[in-house]
Amino acid sequence: MSISVTQHTPDFCTAGQLQAQDMAALAAHGIRTVINNRPDGEGGPDQPLSAAMEAAAHAAGMDYHYIPVISGQVTTEQVHAMAEAVAAAKAPVLAFCRSGARSTNLWAMGLQN
Repeated sequence: MSISVTQHTPDFCTAGQLQAQDMAALAAHGIRTVINNRPDGEGGPDQPLSAAMEAAAHAAGMDYHYIPVISGQVTTEQVHAMAEAVAAAKAPVLAFCRSGARSTNLWAMGLQN
């Protein structure tokens, strides 16, 4: 797989910005749930919108959650939403944002609650 993925646990990993065409490869590698933590429009017109990513994830047979978080402005509600989504998700889960760091931090904060 050409997508750079950081494996945190057997059931959770993160990645930087994905494209809709990446969803089939992720599903082929066993990912069952994708969580998008990057707000629409943050990366300008070249960033795919969440709706397109959701459609591609569903077409590949995966579940999809959109929990947008502005870098450096994480709220308690977003931490809880992320923790709940990961806990209820079909594993393994892949969360992504611009670089993967925001998704990693959000997940880690959820573990502490």
